[in-house]
Amino acid sequence: MLKKRLIPVLLLKNGRMIKTKQFDKYRDVGNPITAAKIYDAQWADELVFLDILASIEERKNLIQIIDRVSEECFMPLTVGGGVKTIEDIKTLLNAGADKISINSAAVENPEFIKEASKKFGSANIVVSIDYKNVDGKNLVFTHGGKKQTNLDPVEWAKEVEKLGAGEILINCIDRDGMMNGYDIETIKKIANSVNIPVIACGGAGTLQDFADAINIGQASAVAAGSLFHFTDQNLIKTRSFMKERGLSVRHV
Repeated sequence: MLKKRLIPVLLLKNGRMIKTKQFDKYRDVGNPITAAKIYDAQWADELVFLDILASIEERKNLIQIIDRVSEECFMPLTVGGGVKTIEDIKTLLNAGADKISINSAAVENPEFIKEASKKFGSANIVVSIDYKNVDGKNLVFTHGGKKQTNLDPVEWAKEVEKLGAGEILINCIDRDGMMNGYDIETIKKIANSVNIPVIACGGAGTLQDFADAINIGQASAVAAGSLFHFTDQNLIKTRSFMKERGLSVRHV
């Protein structure tokens, strides 16, 4: 049985680590390199870096951070934010990223998923799907939650798998930073609709939320930011909690 992964998520802006609520108002929460070292010491299964600005200038900051973290830490790194071209992917992989997360560019040009997975391998390409509820219907959003599409997140997940994505990071904008639990229903629908790993993100506020995303939502991995930043929970406590409940997590 594949181990269920525990993945901290770090949002970056101007080279600093931030936290948002519903993809809006943000606050500075520290130095990303310091945080990465802590998560590495706690045996994080992976670490996700998402650059919310991702301009050409900010890409320099991101590359410096990835280069430094990859030199000093041993956990796999998934990096995203503004990835639009094959050259962007190549640059981030060369800086030390292990996987690349693409979002807006995948929606705007679905063939980009196919091109990227063919060139770098499906295992290295993660498609991030951000969505929120609009008039009772879940819809995919791009450009940091600012641009609404007509895509249903479940149907879009099926499509990105067909196009070659190796993994899906599903993030509920309504629950981002709210710490009121994952959108288990949507996670389960997606996990049952695809054959690639699904990472649940957006809303974890308790350790039980992690267990529910895996047991009920059928997620392959659970990702969180606020729970690790703003509570006394850490990856060591989380792993013990999950092992006590019979979940298959990495032994350290």
